[in-house]
Amino acid sequence: MRSLLHKIVNWEYWPFQVLYIPIYFQWLYYSFRSKSLFFFNAVNPSMKNGGFFMESKMDIYDLIPQKYYPKTVLIDHTAELEKVKLLMTEKEIGFPAFVKPDIGLRGNAVKKIYNYNELANYLHKADFDFLIQESINLPNEIGVFYIRFPEEQKGTVTGIVEKELLSVTGDGTSTILQLLDKNPRFRMQIKALKKEYGQKLNNTLQKDEVMNLVPYGNHARGAKFIDSSHLISPELEKVIDTMCMQIQGFHFGRIDLMYNSIAELEKGENFMIVEVNGASSEPTHIYDPSHSLLFAWKELARHISYLHKISRANHEKGNPYLDFATGMSQWKLQREHNKRITSF
Repeated sequence: MRSLLHKIVNWEYWPFQVLYIPIYFQWLYYSFRSKSLFFFNAVNPSMKNGGFFMESKMDIYDLIPQKYYPKTVLIDHTAELEKVKLLMTEKEIGFPAFVKPDIGLRGNAVKKIYNYNELANYLHKADFDFLIQESINLPNEIGVFYIRFPEEQKGTVTGIVEKELLSVTGDGTSTILQLLDKNPRFRMQIKALKKEYGQKLNNTLQKDEVMNLVPYGNHARGAKFIDSSHLISPELEKVIDTMCMQIQGFHFGRIDLMYNSIAELEKGENFMIVEVNGASSEPTHIYDPSHSLLFAWKELARHISYLHKISRANHEKGNPYLDFATGMSQWKLQREHNKRITSF
């Protein structure tokens, strides 16, 4: 009941179908103007469906210069473990490593694995193709929203979100489960964490001992999002723009990256892309708990407007919109895929 009340009072936990109700009307308006419900397809011409649905993460990585992202290999879920081991050896990927669906769903089925036994278990359970990616040894993570109009030679950073991962700090007496229960944000993750950690949650941490329970910044998995758009500077924009200009056909989306310090990031040093998200990207800085629902709606509307304008400009340059039949077919495929991911 406490968790339910917390969700109702704090809009950041509302289902996106509810949060986006005002945006649906804006979408329909743009669809009418574009004569296509799936006008977003043209926003990033190099990405399948503009990066809105059924897009392969591996295909997107292949658009990015290798120096910007960690070693990654695509695994067919029907492959034998020995074949997977060979692929990891060829790519020089060791442990710990991350495994995640090639066609993802809001952080579902993303895991950090530490040995071949854990990899074998993941391979046995997965009925979807997935990626194995080397762990990035950098301490901080942000999401940077980037847009660039086709006729312009310079892009713009429209928002930055910092991510506080789901970690608990011991007091010497409380169990991990008790520590989780003290935090409303973490309390909502207990059911999933019990499946992940089982009886380990009954362990007691030493005083000031920190345990990271979800080692990646996903809001749906308990990370706290903080609006850090104040970090936008000419130096940072130049670094992001220089990188994004090297990603063929990329005009709209969010780049999740890890870095050592902002000072180094502004120099283009010591950072690595976690992934690039296309047309389905949210300006996730809206989920800062200090922001109002009205702020979130304004930011969503602003970014949907960018999506439409860039799509229209690319369409005028010869990039087609998705026709209705194809779009509906792709949407249904995504729904079926989502069921496999969530059942995992």
